[in-house]
Amino acid sequence: MPKVSEEYILNKKKSIVDATYRVCLRKPVEMVTMTDVIEETGLSQGGIYRFYKDLDEILSDMIVVMRQDYNIIDRMDAVTSDTDASFEEITHKVCDILAEVMEEHLLDIQKINFDLTVMGINEPDRAAKIINGIKGGKGNFEHLAKFTMPMLEKACREKKLVPKKKPEDIFKFISAAYTGIEMNCILSACYRSEIVNVNCTPKPLFDILATTIILLFGGEE
Repeated sequence: MPKVSEEYILNKKKSIVDATYRVCLRKPVEMVTMTDVIEETGLSQGGIYRFYKDLDEILSDMIVVMRQDYNIIDRMDAVTSDTDASFEEITHKVCDILAEVMEEHLLDIQKINFDLTVMGINEPDRAAKIINGIKGGKGNFEHLAKFTMPMLEKACREKKLVPKKKPEDIFKFISAAYTGIEMNCILSACYRSEIVNVNCTPKPLFDILATTIILLFGGEE
């Protein structure tokens, strides 16, 4: 193969990732094939394998790009680092951010994330391979958990908050509740049919989640 520049390789890989993203918007991720991607890029089979060994490697790079586009770490850091804000104010502001970004990306990144979650259920080994192939930092929610969980646990130990249940159980509930909101909003926006009879939008659901979190941790709403 003739020697090519690093810029050329990066541009080619970007065009392949972008093509894969477009295919994933049209089809469930589990059903996407390398043939779909080859047809979308216009490259030959040999041409695409010069840059990626398989489809899962492309999906790993696609998730990195999605995380960059869906990055709300700076916004969350600004909220959680406000020492003058109360626990209740921080909780509502974080939930507002989550609702706004979910609403913005329901038809693209959220849809693909949902498909990847389904893949994780149906093909756990493949999903683990894709996730393990991701190069880069953690996602929004890993970052949020890294800072908020120790802060809430400390507040509970110091009796500044008196939770109604064990903090670790509340954290599990929050994770499950977020996943439920995400699933129902995506089904409503992307897969609405007579069979899936849902009509959900993120903002009111996240308002209720914020209130629930506050009350479970013993705050005042």
